[in-house]
Amino acid sequence: MQVAIVQYNAGNIYSVIHALKRLGVEPQLTDDAAALRSADRVLFPGQGEARQAMSYLREHGLDSVIASLRQPVLGICIGQQLMCSHSEEGDTTCLGIFDEQVRRFQPQRHEDKVPHMGWNQLHFDDSRERCPLFHGIDEGAYVYFVHSYYVPLCQATAAKTDYITPYSAALWHNNFYATQFHPEKSGAVGEHILRNFLEL
Repeated sequence: MQVAIVQYNAGNIYSVIHALKRLGVEPQLTDDAAALRSADRVLFPGQGEARQAMSYLREHGLDSVIASLRQPVLGICIGQQLMCSHSEEGDTTCLGIFDEQVRRFQPQRHEDKVPHMGWNQLHFDDSRERCPLFHGIDEGAYVYFVHSYYVPLCQATAAKTDYITPYSAALWHNNFYATQFHPEKSGAVGEHILRNFLEL
């Protein structure tokens, strides 16, 4: 299986590479359009600032490439945010794969710290089809978050969590999947989610 990771000016890429290697996959880190289009799976991870990340993607033509991919694509952390239509971070127009607005957390109480860092629970809507990323994942499972911006609950919400406000822990639309949390830092639960993605 050919697995590609989008190379752009974002941090935390190598923890994803190591997580995939633990699953027996040797991913290719690339910003080459042909390599991304020919891969069986594409991951779009990272930590960073939305405006700078989108500038890099546009300068290298990766914005249109990512949005046009037909194989399973997984955005992680800022990858999820950049797959939305707009981010309050830098008033940034993003990829528009998910027609949603990314918002900054607004602390309501003294103990509300931004960024949100640490473990939080996943919750699923039993009235909707379970996203394939979460097959075999228990209601209330803990995963690891580090972020100051979030995607509100919406039609594409595949899992939710609650910090200051309920929000989308994951999104899903057609072949596009995204997680606000870091599966590569989420222990056995995260490993299971990455395996599910590879086995889609």
